[in-house]
Amino acid sequence: MLKKADGGRKLRPATAMVHRGTMRSGFGETSEALFLTQGFVYDSAEAAEARFKGEEPGFIYSRYANPTTRMFEERMMALEGAEDARATASGMAAVAAAMQCQVTAGDHVVAARALFGSCRYVVETVLARCGVACTLIDGRDLDAWRAAVRPETKVFFLESPTNPTLEVIDIAAVAEIAHAAGARLVVDNVFATPMQQRPLELGADVVVYSATKHIDGQGRCLGGIVLSSKNWIDEYLHDYFRHTGPSLSPFNAWTLLKGLETLPLRVAHQTRSAARIADFLIERQEIAKVLYPGRADHPDADVIVRQMSGGSTLLAFEVNGGKRAAFAFSNALEIILISNNLGDAKSLITHPATTTHKNLSPEARAELGISDGLLRLSVGLEDVEDLMEDLEGALTAVR
Repeated sequence: MLKKADGGRKLRPATAMVHRGTMRSGFGETSEALFLTQGFVYDSAEAAEARFKGEEPGFIYSRYANPTTRMFEERMMALEGAEDARATASGMAAVAAAMQCQVTAGDHVVAARALFGSCRYVVETVLARCGVACTLIDGRDLDAWRAAVRPETKVFFLESPTNPTLEVIDIAAVAEIAHAAGARLVVDNVFATPMQQRPLELGADVVVYSATKHIDGQGRCLGGIVLSSKNWIDEYLHDYFRHTGPSLSPFNAWTLLKGLETLPLRVAHQTRSAARIADFLIERQEIAKVLYPGRADHPDADVIVRQMSGGSTLLAFEVNGGKRAAFAFSNALEIILISNNLGDAKSLITHPATTTHKNLSPEARAELGISDGLLRLSVGLEDVEDLMEDLEGALTAVR
């Protein structure tokens, strides 16, 4: 028999990320148990019937739910302030599930155009194949959200800060517009992390994460999660999730639980380092511009002050000289690694125009501010002085 290991008292984030959601078996293990099983057995045929009817609590099949996976979901619920959650095999599985489960042919979705390439594919292509129309707008323009609404609009979707240019959208204002139109707001909160921004508190209806990023934070596994009210999970996601099978593996759930234990420490360190690097790069003549949510010169600084409790672990900057200079800069780095991932313990740099956003047309990239010289830097846990020395060497190569 599994027993809840934490009480009902409200815990601060750092404590909740170590203890909340833990269920211990009769062995009294310290670390969360890893249940590598597909199915579960019942004391009797009557007990199986009762469990399938929902009359008796318990697990049925790991595609539906698993003790280790449930611990991860409950720990994320405590951090996010959500009533319920479903963990998925990847971040994109979370995005796809959150969108597809609540729309049907003839519905309409409004989405901010500044999205990760795969997120745009879901709203522009996957939903379109199911007969769901989509309108892409400038997410920072509140009038654009209002103007895009149709009678059949069911969902608003955005990420903030955005990938890769770190635009910050007014979540509370967009949520108000969505609700006035009878629609629900889904927010991808990966770049801010739940440590820096709480979309549900700002009025969002659903929050999604790629747990592959900061939540794991050490480049070990894939994972995702959808968080919302219990009513929304029960009405829209529950059956979709059970029957389509985007479930997270128990082993990955266990790995992500370990990542959550250090999430507050990692994000705080990475944010401090990212802020110093942004200040360092802005002074360099080789750099055309720096975009960082923690700086007063960010275009959306007034929104950031209202809805974010900190900056970000990421920044974007444009190297003078276009693609050739951006490649020379990246190739000269010795500590910072070239990778399309983010939120890792290791600092990672990406050239979005040729990787994460390569499938967009040149016009679409220009509209989003993704120039050939733009680089996205995910700051890791290294000593910031070493990172700045590495960046200095790369600037020399550009010169």
